[in-house]
Amino acid sequence: MKWRPSLRLILLLINLLVMLLPLGGIAWLRLYESALVRQTESELLAQGAVVAAAYKAAWLRMPGEPALADLPAVFGPIGEWQPRQPRLDLAVDPIQPRPDDAQPTPWRAEPRAAAVGAEFSPVLQDVRRTTLAGIRVLDHQGIVVASTAGDFGGQLTQPEVLRALRGETVSLLRERHSQSPPPVSGSLSRATGIRVFVALPVIHQNHVLGAVLLARTPASIWDTIQGKRWPLVYASLALLALVLTLSWLTTRTIARPIAELGAQAQRAARGESGAVQALRHAGTREVAELSTALAAMAQTLEARADYIRRFAAHVSHEFKTPLTSIRGAVELLRDHADALAPDERARFQDMIAADTARLDRLVRRLLELARADVTRPGHQRSDALAVLRDSAARAESLGSVIQTQFPDAVAWVPMPAEELETVFANLLDNARLHAPGYVLRLAASIEGSALLLSFEDTGPGISAANAARIFEPFFTTARGSGSTGLGLAIIRALLTAHGGDISLRASDAGAVFLVRLPLKL
Repeated sequence: MKWRPSLRLILLLINLLVMLLPLGGIAWLRLYESALVRQTESELLAQGAVVAAAYKAAWLRMPGEPALADLPAVFGPIGEWQPRQPRLDLAVDPIQPRPDDAQPTPWRAEPRAAAVGAEFSPVLQDVRRTTLAGIRVLDHQGIVVASTAGDFGGQLTQPEVLRALRGETVSLLRERHSQSPPPVSGSLSRATGIRVFVALPVIHQNHVLGAVLLARTPASIWDTIQGKRWPLVYASLALLALVLTLSWLTTRTIARPIAELGAQAQRAARGESGAVQALRHAGTREVAELSTALAAMAQTLEARADYIRRFAAHVSHEFKTPLTSIRGAVELLRDHADALAPDERARFQDMIAADTARLDRLVRRLLELARADVTRPGHQRSDALAVLRDSAARAESLGSVIQTQFPDAVAWVPMPAEELETVFANLLDNARLHAPGYVLRLAASIEGSALLLSFEDTGPGISAANAARIFEPFFTTARGSGSTGLGLAIIRALLTAHGGDISLRASDAGAVFLVRLPLKL
């Protein structure tokens, strides 16, 4: 047998996938990495603001009057408060190439900036040991006056520096290339391939004194995981336990009831009667509905099988009696035809003819019942009252006494006229056979969306014992008169197939059959 996954396995995999989807989304959108980058950006902004403020204060303390007119001006108003929120995002912001190193320049740094830078360089080196950030202080020309990298006197012309010298705070991402060997797993500064660059202007009275450029590699996800490994392990175990619990619950409410239905179906396939029953613990509404539907289907199939067995037994019995009579008569005529008197031969021949006619009627009735059982409603319709009037007229021509009470209306029903005529003819023949010489009253009325027909005779009626069986195939109290016991069964099958029904109403005298047919406009 071809291997197929079980429902339990599928549910478990679905729950695991649902659990991993958020992690996949975080990895795809790089949400956590972006958070680490923004954290680094925020730290660099804070450090840069402190360095810029200290540089500005030291620049203003230098002896002599500062020549602000020689410095680039910042256009536009500058407010008292200038907060700068981190905004870098790995999913949106491009990663720029690695910047060029400071280039030699024939220009000299502005004297006040050079003097302040000489004081700041040792301080920046001390700061770097704690913050791990590379820091450069530039004058208004972009010349490095203080640096943790030792590139004093060089000029930087990268875009973020030029924008900062125009009074703009800039943050961006650049590639990181290192000549050092690959870092160990616990490294905090060299485990990622990008660096965060932040450039801040140093502004006094709407003039740019210089700029501060900071750069640092953000912490990697692996570094963070290493630091939070035990809480993450506990959280993963809790999530796994939750997934297993959800899988167990879904298995109990879905897979287990379905497995019980499968076991019932296997018992039914082995021929066990009553094996399929509605589940007591279905789990979900859909499974309960499926269980109820399967139980109803199984009961219908079992009832149909019982009907077929009983039907076959009745057919065998009905055919056996006339066939036995015919066989016996044929054998007598064949073996003793010369010894029999002419009237005796005629009597045996009449018996053969009568039994043959009975078999013919039985076969025709069986074919009618078979057609009635497989009849399906179509789009045809007919006037039931007109068909009933025609059927009553034919019955009167055969000697029946019929009284009618019909409304002056047209009653369209979803049945072909031929099938309606079969229903009415069988009912009228049944009354003529069981209540000969009595009056048959036919009445019709329209109630809502249904047509009600009453067939009432003034005959001897039907006993209570027989009333419970009159719609069973082959049941008849007039077998000697040629009845096959299939007429009422054919009537019920035809009416049921088109949404109608027939019933026997209790009556003090005679028999009363009520036929209900849906109206079709």
